[in-house]
Amino acid sequence: MTEILLRTFIKEGGNYTDPEVRSRCGKLAGVVGIVCNLLLFAAKLTVGLLSASVSIMADALNNLTDASSSIVTLVGFRLSEKPADKHHPFGHARIEYLSGVAVAVLILFIGYELAKSSVDKLLHPEPTLFGAALVVVMLLSVLIKLWMASFNRTVGKKIDSATLKAAAADSRNDVVATLAVLAACVLGHLLHVDLDGWVGLAVALFILYSGCVALRETVNPLLGEPAGETLSNEIVQRLNACEQVRGVHDLIVHDYGPGRRFASVHVEMDRRIDVLTAHDMIDDLEREFEQQAHIQLVIHYDPVVVDDPLIDATRDWVTQQVQSIAPMLRIHDFRMVEGKGHTNLIFDVVRPQELSLTAQELQAQITAVICGQRPEYRVVLHVDENYAVTE
Repeated sequence: MTEILLRTFIKEGGNYTDPEVRSRCGKLAGVVGIVCNLLLFAAKLTVGLLSASVSIMADALNNLTDASSSIVTLVGFRLSEKPADKHHPFGHARIEYLSGVAVAVLILFIGYELAKSSVDKLLHPEPTLFGAALVVVMLLSVLIKLWMASFNRTVGKKIDSATLKAAAADSRNDVVATLAVLAACVLGHLLHVDLDGWVGLAVALFILYSGCVALRETVNPLLGEPAGETLSNEIVQRLNACEQVRGVHDLIVHDYGPGRRFASVHVEMDRRIDVLTAHDMIDDLEREFEQQAHIQLVIHYDPVVVDDPLIDATRDWVTQQVQSIAPMLRIHDFRMVEGKGHTNLIFDVVRPQELSLTAQELQAQITAVICGQRPEYRVVLHVDENYAVTE
């Protein structure tokens, strides 16, 4: 069913990185969510009123709020299409992240309201009526929500949307909630025990937890998280595919929303390449990233010496000393400047975020290791922070 809908409404086929196709997918998901959730709300509200079940009516309210979330998703994708203007020169694509935050907040609101209703039911119990219509409606809800979770997850992965991934998690939570409510109704009917309030409270806690997770995942891009491993590796691999590129470092990606990424990176090239030729190569690489990956990439050119045996050997030795402190450390922009009494070793080292040493501590340890073995060297070191996740 998911592929049928995508083939019917998304004419460009599998080109899900295209901003227009991406927006169309998001709006399709929003419409699907609105229609399905409104139908489930009407059915569950009817059954909940007839059976006097607070957990079923809370589940109905859950679906109504899900419909509201789908409206937020639809509006978010629509607004994110707005072109850049003088007040927002990087476009409006981050509105999609804001809609994801709104969805997460609605999930938390649902959990709170359900918890409040469940506690009230525990304090003021009322008999719950059981019937075939209740079972049919709840089972139908489970099937529809299972499909919606699969639909949102599939589309969310295709277009890399945090909003739709949050919606998929919400649909999955709805399945758990509905099954718990149905189980409570069946067991309560068979055992003549009122479990409605207790199950409603358990479901509420589960929904609150899921809302917190969804909120964290949608807020992170707004706060500024590192470029993901997939994107970082793609950029590095594309650059390394250029024969003249000898090394890549200092990758920074700024995310202004899906399809609106800006990045900067340093590439090392043989110093013997003509400057105009190197500049032309870099222009071609930047244009390729803009056209094929939809990334505005700025490349900084670092000329390096690749034909000096002494520099090559010293660079390898320094790398070994640095990695003796932590194997994950990498160096770049290595140079040697010889003087009368000593030789300056000039280089940068990348400090991963997970390394416990501060930049100052790392600098002191590297200097001690190198100068302790080779007093004729002076270390001129700059510590770079790692802003991207790579292999």
